[in-house]
Amino acid sequence: MSGAATQPAKQPSAGTKPQLRALLVEDNQLDAELVLRALRKNDFEVSAVIVQDEAAFVKALLAHCPEIVLADYNLPGWKGMEALNVIRRQGLDIPLIVVSGALGDVTAVECIKQGATDYVLKDGLARLPEVVRRALREKHEHGLRQQAEKDLAKKADELARSNADLEQFAYVASHDLQEPLRMVAAYTQLLSERYRGKLDGDADKFIGYASEGALRMQVLIQDLLAFSRVGRKEGALTNLDCKEVLQEVRQTLAAAMQESGAVIIPSNLPSVWADRTQMAQLFQNLIGNAIKFRGKEAPVISVQAEKENDHWLFRVADNGIGIAPEYAENIFVVFQRLHARTEYPGNGIGLAICKKIVERYGGRIWVESQPGSGSTFKFTIPIPVSTPEREAGK
Repeated sequence: MSGAATQPAKQPSAGTKPQLRALLVEDNQLDAELVLRALRKNDFEVSAVIVQDEAAFVKALLAHCPEIVLADYNLPGWKGMEALNVIRRQGLDIPLIVVSGALGDVTAVECIKQGATDYVLKDGLARLPEVVRRALREKHEHGLRQQAEKDLAKKADELARSNADLEQFAYVASHDLQEPLRMVAAYTQLLSERYRGKLDGDADKFIGYASEGALRMQVLIQDLLAFSRVGRKEGALTNLDCKEVLQEVRQTLAAAMQESGAVIIPSNLPSVWADRTQMAQLFQNLIGNAIKFRGKEAPVISVQAEKENDHWLFRVADNGIGIAPEYAENIFVVFQRLHARTEYPGNGIGLAICKKIVERYGGRIWVESQPGSGSTFKFTIPIPVSTPEREAGK
C-alpha cells in the first residue's frame, strides 16, 4: 500500500466512546485494520491516517494532528522508530507505541530507551487499548507538569524582578529621604533649643515630639539603607579567616562589651569564602544582639563552627533572655520587634540583614531558644566545590 488512507472522525455525542486521532505507520493493510478494530472494540471512536514512508508521515503529522502514533518496527523502506526523530524535529509531544509482529526483549527495551512509550505485539492486540489509554494519560499528566513548571518559573522570574524593583526602591527612597529628613531634624532641634520655655508647655511638648520623631525616622532610614545595600555592591569573595573577622568585631563592640562585661569564647572557627564586610556585619549583629538582650548575668557568648558535608555550620550561643519558639521565624523579618523601644533600642532590622547575607551565599539561618534560657543562632556557609575543604571531605 502507498500514500495515505484517511477515515473521517465521528462527532462525539452523549454516551459515545472517546474520540482518538491516530497515525499508523504500517505497510500491511490487513494489520492496520486489525489494529483499528482492536481500538474501536468497546474503547475508541478512531479517526486514523495510515502511512508507510517518511514523506507521507511528515505530511500526515502536520495535517492530521494525531494524539497517538502506532508504528510497525520494520517497513520495506523505513523503520517505525525513525518516526520519533520526525516528531522531535517538529517539536511535538506525541506518544509513539511500537506495534510489531515480532520484537525481541532486547529490541523492545532499546525502543523504550530511544523514546517509545510502549510496545505491543500484533498477536496480543487485546492489550492495545489499555496501552493507548495509559500513554494518553501519561501525556496529559506530563503536559500538566510542564505547564506547572512553566507557571512556577514565570512566577519565580516575576518575583525576582519584583524583589529587585523593591530593593532598588528601598535604596533610592532611603538614600534620597536622608537630606530632607536631616533638615527637619536639624530645624526641630533648633526650635527646641531656641524657644524651650519661651512658649507654653504644650508647645515645648509638641516640639519635643517632632524632634524625637525626626531623629527616630533618621535611624530607621539608615537601617533601611543598610538592609538594601546588602548585595548591591558585594565585594570580591576571598578566603577569610573567621578568627580575624571576629577579632575586628570585638574591637567594634569593645565599648558595649566593657559596659556589659560580655565575654566572647571562640572555638574552631574556619576560613570561608565570603565578602569580608558582610561576614563582619553578620557576626557583629548576632553578637551585638546577645549583648543587648542579656539577662541579669554578664553575657557569655560562644562562637563556634563545625564542618558538615558541603558547608560550615556556625553557632552563636548566649545566656541571654531567650526567645519564645513561636517567634523563632518572625525575628528574621524586617522591622519585627518583640520588645518595646523603651525596653530595648533598635528597629528590628539586624537579624533581617543577617538572613539576607547568609541566603546570598546559599546558606540558611535559624534560632533555637527558650525564654530565660539563652539563644543559639545557627547559620550555614556553603563550601565551594573546588576548595581544599570540600576535596578533603570526599
